[in-house]
Amino acid sequence: MYAIISDGGRQLKVEEGQELLVDYRDVPAGESLTFDRVLAVSDGAGDLKLGAPLVSGASVVAEVLGPEKGPKLTIQKFRRRKNFEKKTGFRALSTKVRISKISG
Repeated sequence: MYAIISDGGRQLKVEEGQELLVDYRDVPAGESLTFDRVLAVSDGAGDLKLGAPLVSGASVVAEVLGPEKGPKLTIQKFRRRKNFEKKTGFRALSTKVRISKISG
């Protein structure tokens, strides 16, 4: 069974038991998180429900595993002939979740 959800401007294909990173939410580890924006649901036997744009009554419940930092991105600024160089780094925060239940 799988579902396609919309979260943070992205569409994600999720299955039960799958671990994935979503945009950061200030939710403690162990809590549950519900995704209501479900675009499609399939039971795996060929029965596919498509929404227009959302499937009514469908939801995906996930267990929060905790916050996680992404890879370090290096930002480098340079102006030629101006003796200007600047180098900084950035690590985005994400929330790691495990999909526990798909209903719909």
